[in-house]
Amino acid sequence: MSPRTPSPVLSAVAALAAVAALAAVPAAAATPVTFGTNWVAQAEHGGYYQAVADGSYAACGLEVTILPGGPQVNNRALLVAGQIDFYMGGPVGVLAAAAEGIPMVAVAADFQKDPQILMTHPGRVAGFDAIAGLSRYYIGNEGFATFFRWLEAAKGFDPARRVPYAFSPAPFIADPDSAQQGYVTSEPFAVAREGGFVPDVWLLADAGYPAYSQLVVTMRETIARRPEVVRCFVEATAIGWANFLYGDNTQALAAIRAANPDLSGAQLDYSLEALRRHGIVDSGDAATAGIGVMTAARWEAILGTLGPAGVVPEGLDWRRAVTLDFAGSGAALPVVARLRGR
Repeated sequence: MSPRTPSPVLSAVAALAAVAALAAVPAAAATPVTFGTNWVAQAEHGGYYQAVADGSYAACGLEVTILPGGPQVNNRALLVAGQIDFYMGGPVGVLAAAAEGIPMVAVAADFQKDPQILMTHPGRVAGFDAIAGLSRYYIGNEGFATFFRWLEAAKGFDPARRVPYAFSPAPFIADPDSAQQGYVTSEPFAVAREGGFVPDVWLLADAGYPAYSQLVVTMRETIARRPEVVRCFVEATAIGWANFLYGDNTQALAAIRAANPDLSGAQLDYSLEALRRHGIVDSGDAATAGIGVMTAARWEAILGTLGPAGVVPEGLDWRRAVTLDFAGSGAALPVVARLRGR
């Protein structure tokens, strides 16, 4: 089913009707659901914590537990084993799973833009394509096997100039003729704090990299047996993101800090501002079809980019890894309109 642009009036009426109907559901009827993230709690997970805190999940009958990821946690494996219900995945992961016959399915894309960036020293290059001419690129192993293949194929980056990134900004800070990978929500903050300068930031998405990020992934069996749970989780998450980005997110931020006490308030503030400024969640198709939307055209572009670059098998049918039946309902559009005064 293709995403559609809902009538704002009908969306608002439907949302009010849904809230009224669900208000009659007894608390005991809530369905327990566990969502595994891809890393420790951070602002990039804010919409999920918000949907717990503001009752968006509860309003449609779910009791959601967020299970943080981390270096010693494999939530993807827990999803495949049936130990959790949803997982925060990426396009390469779900497409690779489909190629291997693993029935993981993406049901929403909460990040319309991949937050992956390259950083350079201030004024060192005049544009994105010029980064390829620098002497060194600090890129981690996972990035080298995924987005770097696109950089090589589409932008002329030389793999011989790649230096493994050890997740410390120190080599980049000391090396003016270099670039370093990062997330727009995180690494520039670290460089400014540790290096004493604000790096130039180049978002891969703005340079043509088409991949979604932060997909909501579940198993095909869950979709077949509990489609109402999938729809509730996808739509309530979208509402949570709208409230987190544009409304009162105090409780969500507190929950993130409680789950990750090492995270500073300054880092949280920086990440939240970067999410808004770069349109990571709410841009492109999401502006008309709603947060979380996915489109067939976008998935064709992803396959058309990653397949020839050797990241995923060419000719793979993306529909084996994706369903468009749940995202794009516009559930959060009335919330965004109200909070942003549209």
